[in-house]
Amino acid sequence: MHILIFHNAVIPALEYGGTERVVWWLGKELTQMGHRVSFLVAKGSECPFAEVLFYNPELSLSLQIPDYIDVVHLSIPPPEDFPKPYVYTVHGNPRADEVLDQNAVFVSKNHAERHNSTAYVLNGIDFEDYPKPSFSHQRGHTHFLANASWRVKNVKGAIHIAKKANEKLAVMGGHRLNFKMGFRFTPDRHVRFYGMVGGRVKFDLLHRSKALLFPVLWHEPFGLAIVESLYMGCSILGTPYGSLPEIVTPEVGFLSISENELAEKLKNIAQFDPKICHEYARDTFTSRQMALGYLQYFEMVLSGKKINSVAPKALFDYPKFLPYEVN
Repeated sequence: MHILIFHNAVIPALEYGGTERVVWWLGKELTQMGHRVSFLVAKGSECPFAEVLFYNPELSLSLQIPDYIDVVHLSIPPPEDFPKPYVYTVHGNPRADEVLDQNAVFVSKNHAERHNSTAYVLNGIDFEDYPKPSFSHQRGHTHFLANASWRVKNVKGAIHIAKKANEKLAVMGGHRLNFKMGFRFTPDRHVRFYGMVGGRVKFDLLHRSKALLFPVLWHEPFGLAIVESLYMGCSILGTPYGSLPEIVTPEVGFLSISENELAEKLKNIAQFDPKICHEYARDTFTSRQMALGYLQYFEMVLSGKKINSVAPKALFDYPKFLPYEVN
């Protein structure tokens, strides 16, 4: 099977780039399974294991699909005149009034169910890109890993939780002074901001962290930061929204909408074993299981079938921010 993966961004991701890394890992795993892969991506991209084609945003996407391609993996909805069988992965939460394509696939069971669908593939990680963690060293802080300027990610809640538990917090994905949030300045000295980081800096911060603080205020579709943190031996403290109850088991974390309850659990974070967190992520969220999941949908559309019997659509109009108790 010759698979074209389209994503309008530069690959490989040099710093954070969640979706960029997911499509890279998917393409790499598919080639290792014997399939031929091409990427249609932004200029400046390169890849040692697959053909790279540069996307021209001034031309129709349909005109840029080579004839030799069997099936296309998309990260945006296809144009009406799309010439090849395709699968469209929905990465975010579409508007409540948006009717999605029938070949839409979601990134968690909860994500699919909220859009009247059963089609989903959990994101997987290529753990060859990560150092193997140690479980005997001292872990001296907690961490937040997300775009801190996005209010639904709730960096403010993470800061409060760490402060109540008298723990240090490393914020990856934001700065102490932030004008995007209507001038936010965080004076607390227990918090250190690292900006958008990746590679060795991020791995080192994760490796020395006790837990990911993830008190999101929306229905998180998947949460790649959760899996990365678990793999590096960090437990998860967050809110029970979206995919979190699906991903965070009682053995590796705790979920609550109460800031006080999360802070109390952080005070007793030693009850979670870093080795168990690592093994759970390693065994559950692999790039191979992701590739196998997509292959079943590629085969379905190649046979002329639609993935969803009806076009998916959000079942509810969710509030901008979900409930969160600042006690």
